[in-house]
Amino acid sequence: MSSILIIVFAPLLAAIVAGLGNRALGSFAAKLVTTGALFLSCALSWPIFLGYLGGDVPAAVVPVLNWVQSGDMTFDWALRVDALTAVMLVVITTVSALVHLYSWGYMDEDPDQPRFFAYLSLFTFAMLMLVTADNLVQMFFGWEGVGLASYLLIGFWFKKPSANAAAIKAFVVNRVGDFGFMLGIFGTFLVFGTVSIPEILAAAPAMEGASTIGFLGMRLDTMTILCLLLFIGAMGKSAQLGLHIWLPDAMEGPTPVSALIHAATMVTAGVFMVCRLSPMFEAAPDALTFVTFIGAATCLFAATIGTTQWDIKRVIAYSTCSQLGYMFFAAGVGAYGAAMFHLFTHAFFKALLFLGAGSVIHAMHHEQDMRYYGALRKQIPLTFWAMMAGTLAITGVGVLGVFGFAGFYSKDAILEAAFASGTEMGRTAFWVGAFAALLTSFYSWRLMFLTFWGKPRWADSEHIQHAVHGEHETPDEEHGDSTHANVHPHEGTAGYHPHESPWTMLVPLGLLSIGAVFAGFVFHHAFIDEAAFWNGSIAYNEGLIHAMHEVPLWVKLTATIVMLIGLAIAWLAYIRDTSIPEKTATQLGPVYRFLYNKWYFDELYRLVFIVPALWLGRVFWKGGDEGIIDRFGPNGAAWVVEKGAVAAKRVQSGLLTSYALIMLLGLVAAVTWVLF
Repeated sequence: MSSILIIVFAPLLAAIVAGLGNRALGSFAAKLVTTGALFLSCALSWPIFLGYLGGDVPAAVVPVLNWVQSGDMTFDWALRVDALTAVMLVVITTVSALVHLYSWGYMDEDPDQPRFFAYLSLFTFAMLMLVTADNLVQMFFGWEGVGLASYLLIGFWFKKPSANAAAIKAFVVNRVGDFGFMLGIFGTFLVFGTVSIPEILAAAPAMEGASTIGFLGMRLDTMTILCLLLFIGAMGKSAQLGLHIWLPDAMEGPTPVSALIHAATMVTAGVFMVCRLSPMFEAAPDALTFVTFIGAATCLFAATIGTTQWDIKRVIAYSTCSQLGYMFFAAGVGAYGAAMFHLFTHAFFKALLFLGAGSVIHAMHHEQDMRYYGALRKQIPLTFWAMMAGTLAITGVGVLGVFGFAGFYSKDAILEAAFASGTEMGRTAFWVGAFAALLTSFYSWRLMFLTFWGKPRWADSEHIQHAVHGEHETPDEEHGDSTHANVHPHEGTAGYHPHESPWTMLVPLGLLSIGAVFAGFVFHHAFIDEAAFWNGSIAYNEGLIHAMHEVPLWVKLTATIVMLIGLAIAWLAYIRDTSIPEKTATQLGPVYRFLYNKWYFDELYRLVFIVPALWLGRVFWKGGDEGIIDRFGPNGAAWVVEKGAVAAKRVQSGLLTSYALIMLLGLVAAVTWVLF
C-alpha cells in the first residue's frame, strides 16, 4: 500500500512544479508533468481497486506524519485505504487523467496553460486527500481544498465578469454548507471524544436514541442533529436542492473543468461522505428520511429544469444535479452500495457527455446554444458516437437479463432499493425517481436530436458567422464573452465546416465510452450483491439487498418503460414535428417560464438574502464606518490636529518677548501643579 503515497502526492508535486514554473517552465513541460503525474496515479489506483474485487481485503492505514496533539484531541495525518476509498481513487484519477489529456487539445490556444494545469492537479490532490482521510479534520482539509481549487478553476478566465461572479457564487454557497459541516464535526467530537473515523463508526450504533442534545433551545436526538449538520455540508458540495444554485453558473469555467468538477469529483464528495459515515446515519433514521426527501426532491427539480434549457452545458449540469439526487435517496433508504455504484457509473458517462459537449462546442466555434446546431452526426462522427454511448448510458438503455449500458444497472438498482425499502418516503422516492428518469430520457434525447439530427441551423449563430468571416477575436472572446458587430445573422455558412476535434480530445472520449458501455455490466454484481467486496467500509443491509431482488417484475421494468416514453416524446417533438416544442411552450405559458427560469431560485435568494445583505452593508458602511468610526476616529483625530495647528500657528509670532512670556506662564503652571 506504499503506492498510495505516490497516488496522493504525485498530483500535488506536479501542481507545485507547474504552478511555480509557470511560463518559465513553458506550456508543454507543464502539461507533460501534470498529465504524466495523473496517469501515474491512475495506473497505480486500478490494481488497488481490482484487488478489492476479490473480496474480503482488509483496510490499510498508511501514516504520513504526526499532526495534532491538543488536550483530548490527538490525531495523525494518515491515508486510509479500503474498498470505498478504492472506488473513489479509480473514479478520481481516471477522470482527472483523461481531463488533463483532453485539455491538451481544448486549451491549446490559451496563453495561461501552466496555471490551468496546475489548478487541475491541485484540485485532484485535494479530492484525493478527502477520500483517503482517516479522521474528520483531514476530511475537512480536503473538503476545503476542493472548494478553493474549484473557485480557481471556475474563475480561470478572470477577465470575464461572468466567470468571476460564478466563482464567487460557488465559493460563498459552499461556505454555507461547510458551516453546517463544521458544526457537525464539532458536535461529533463533543459526543464521541475523537475525530478518528473508525472509532466514531464503531461507537455510532450504540448511540441510536441513547441521548439528546440541546440545540436552538430544544432537546433533540443527538445522532439526528449530528447527521443533519453533516448532511448540510453534503448539500452544499453536492448541489442539492436549496444549495444548488452555484452549479449551473459554474459552467462559466472551461469545459474540462465542468467534466472534472461536475462529473466525478467535487459534486460526489457529499455522497462519499454520507456513505463513509453510513453507520452514523443508520443510527439516525429521521436524518435518513430527510436525506431521502432532499435527494428525491433534487432529482425531480433539476430534471424539470433540464427539459427547458438551450445551453448544451447547462442541460448536462442540471442532469448532474438530478443524478446526484438519485445517489442521495439511494443512501437515504440504506442502499449505500447502490449509491456508490451510481456514483461510479455516473463518473464515466457524465464525464463523457461533458467532454463530448466540449468537442461539439469546439467544432461549432464555441457556440453553446443547441438551437444553432443540427445535422452534426456526419460532420463529427466520432464525437457523435461517443455522445451516443453517454446518452444510452444515462438513460439506462438495456435488455433485461442480457446486457445494459452503465446507467441501466445503477439506476435500476436505486429504484428497486427505494421500492423495496418498505418505507413511505422510500416508495415516494421510487415514483419521483421513475418520473425523473422519464424526464432524463427526454432531455438527453432532446440534446442528441437538436445537436446531431435535423437541418443545419448555423446561419443564425454569431459565433459561426464570426468564423466564416474570419474576424479577429481574443481568447476570452472565444469562450463566450464576445460581441460580433457588422455580421448579418442570415449570411451564408457555406464557408464554414464543423471539424472533428484533435486526437488528444478524442482519445479520452473513446476510453470513457468503454466505461459508459461496460462499467455497469462488469461491476454491478460486486457493488450490489457482495458484502465481502465492501468488507465493512459502508453499512451493508443484507435484508434490503434480498428485498431488491424480490420486487415485482413491473418495478424492474419501470425504468426501461419510462426511458422509452421519454425517447418517444423527444423523437416526436424534435424529429417528427418540430413545431411541437414552441406550441407546447406557448400553451403551458407560466409553467414553461417557471421551469426555464430555474424555479426562480436565484431571484428568490436575491430578494431574501442578497438585497437585505447589501442594504445592511450600506448601513454599516455609511452609518457605522463613515458616520461613527471614521468621524470620531481617524477623521476626528485629523480634525483636532488641524485645528490645534491653526491655534498654535497664532502664537508663532517670532517675537522674543512673546516666547519669554509663554515660558514664564508654563513655569508658573508647573510650579502651581507641584505645590497643590
